[in-house]
Amino acid sequence: MSAVTDAAPVAVPKGILGQSVRDSLVIAQRNLIRMSRIPEMLIFGLIQPIMFVVLFSYVFGGSMNIGGSTDPSTYREFLMAGIFAQTVTFATAGAGAGIADDMHKGLIDRFRSLPMARGAVLTGRTLADLVQTALTLFVLAVVALLVGWRTHTNVGEVLGAFALLLLTGYAFTWIGALIGLSVRTPEAATSGGLIWLFPITFVSNAFVDSSRMTPWLRHVADWNPFSATVQACRQLFGNPGLSPSDAWPMQHPVWASLIYSVLIILVFRTLAVRKYRSATA
Repeated sequence: MSAVTDAAPVAVPKGILGQSVRDSLVIAQRNLIRMSRIPEMLIFGLIQPIMFVVLFSYVFGGSMNIGGSTDPSTYREFLMAGIFAQTVTFATAGAGAGIADDMHKGLIDRFRSLPMARGAVLTGRTLADLVQTALTLFVLAVVALLVGWRTHTNVGEVLGAFALLLLTGYAFTWIGALIGLSVRTPEAATSGGLIWLFPITFVSNAFVDSSRMTPWLRHVADWNPFSATVQACRQLFGNPGLSPSDAWPMQHPVWASLIYSVLIILVFRTLAVRKYRSATA
């Protein structure tokens, strides 16, 4: 609790909104301090996406046909948007486990006894996870460059792609928060967080061209929020894309990704805050 009570006050406007912002930043600072004291959390979080980059690039790269090309370098550029998106969404499981752990240890009850905004505990936690995700993305981008990934657009579009990835990751973190509040143990939160993530990420255009799927499965993949972010990033990176699709999210992936992410945040933040209030009542 020392990280919470000793944190330097943040200057924000007075009032309900100001208190909510200040409390959220204090909780975020507490979680960042905690993460810095457990560096293996970040290290282990980097190992899996790096393994995916290397394995998919060199094991499957030569056997994938992307836009009529089987050149491994073409697949690497096609792949990286999917790996980036998978990385930010898989952080959801860790967020859920962290919240479940705080619940299990009674830390949430301690926060609830303090005069602080009810949604600040969850908002602060998700903001801290967003910072960790940004660091992971940076390291992963460096690894991608080392294996041959390149962008073919300007700096603004590349930064816009990474901003979309972080927004999507933040949105999915609220789903993890709801799961973490709904289970009894961190182990259950981790399992529950991964069960739904695998179909979301693999029934998509992340690793293969969805045009090669059966018609009904391609329809599901094209309207998958995860697919919209992947396609938007490929477009903004200037990397090889998919075969033409009539699905609106694939025609306007940037807008689709933004709309999906905002809707997910609105819906699941509301549900998570309600669950937090009832779970700690």
